[in-house]
Amino acid sequence: MTADRMHSDRFPLTQEFLAQMLAVRRSSVSEVAGALAEDGCIRYSRGSITVRDRDRLETNACSCYRVIRDATDAAFPPHPEAA
Repeated sequence: MTADRMHSDRFPLTQEFLAQMLAVRRSSVSEVAGALAEDGCIRYSRGSITVRDRDRLETNACSCYRVIRDATDAAFPPHPEAA
């Protein structure tokens, strides 16, 4: 979702901040980030995430991702220059 809103495949996001946003332990974020990196979906280094394979990342996401993205896009259409 952050990549969608930032219109970029690379963005700053610390594990600590993500853990606070999701109300989970930082170690849980670290474990999932490591698994996604190992699967080739993302690269994570020093508070910076790079989406390497968006399709693969979406496959790993829960089905709610697409529902939320579609609803957000309907409420806040992307700017034409971002497309």
